[in-house]
This record gives sequence, structure tokens and C-alpha cells, in this order.
Amino acid sequence: MVEPIDHKQLVTWMMLSDTHIKELMEKGDLRIENFDKENLTPNGYDLTIEETVVEDRRPQTEGESVIPANTWFAVSTLEYLELPSYIAGELWIRTTYARQGVISSFGLIDAGFEGNLTLSAYNAHKELEIPIGDRFAQVCFIRLSEESEHVYSERSGNYQGQKGVTLQKDKES
Repeated sequence: MVEPIDHKQLVTWMMLSDTHIKELMEKGDLRIENFDKENLTPNGYDLTIEETVVEDRRPQTEGESVIPANTWFAVSTLEYLELPSYIAGELWIRTTYARQGVISSFGLIDAGFEGNLTLSAYNAHKELEIPIGDRFAQVCFIRLSEESEHVYSERSGNYQGQKGVTLQKDKES
């Protein structure tokens, strides 16, 4: 039988404010390499594009990447994140891109993850030019109810330490 939850002892998650993000960075608990204070939002941080890959083309790291209509593409972030065992990240596409027809389904960044992020997207509208260095997505940091028992690197860690656009890795047999 499952024990009932004691709601008095339940600590809920919370999204971190800009003040808390800065405090955790100053303590060294949260690291955002290539941090730009202009990208800090009231409840998160805007991630910028360092590299794009459009279908089977070579990666692009400067200028503007042209994304044809009805085309899949991926971007990697300039920022290299290091999350502690009690912080997860939630990703959101910036509305600037959503309003231009870019569709993306992001997930959570697990506690203990470190690396650049690879974000997959689809241009469902007309041809689009995406400048390298543009803000593409926002990460909101979530305080877990307690430290995770096993962080990302201990669970799978397949993409731990990744740099640049990193596409799906083959599972080892």
C-alpha cells in the first residue's frame, strides 16, 4: 500500500528568479559559460546560437543560416551550462521564432547536466534567416524539492560535456 503524502512536509519546486540565478552563479553552484547579463530575464536566461545544422548541410558558425520552408534544423548554444544536483532546466523557444513559424519541442535539462545544448526545430513557414549569435531559446531554472539521488551523468550521461550540435548517438549493444 502506498503511504499518503504528508502535504505539510512536501516542498514544491520553484522557478528561479534573476536574483537567485545570479546568487547561484556567484556561489559557483550554477555555471553559465559565456554568460551575458543582457540575456538574463526576470525568470530565466536567453540562450544564443553558436552553430546551426540545416538537414544535411555542413555546420555553420558565422553569418546567417538560411532555413528553407518546411525544413528541419538544429542549433547549439554558445552557452555551456553546468547544473547542480538540485537544479533542472526547462527550455522554451523564444516567441520571436515561434511567431515566424518555427516549431520545436524541448524537454527538461536534467540535474547534474553539463554541456552546450543541441536544440532541434522545424521551419513550418517561409524561408527564414537565423543569425549566428541570436537569442533562440530561454532556459528557466527549477529548484528541485531535494537533491537528486543520481544526477544526469550517473543515469545515462550520453550527452554530458557535449559541444556544438550533437545529434543522436547510437546506443551501444
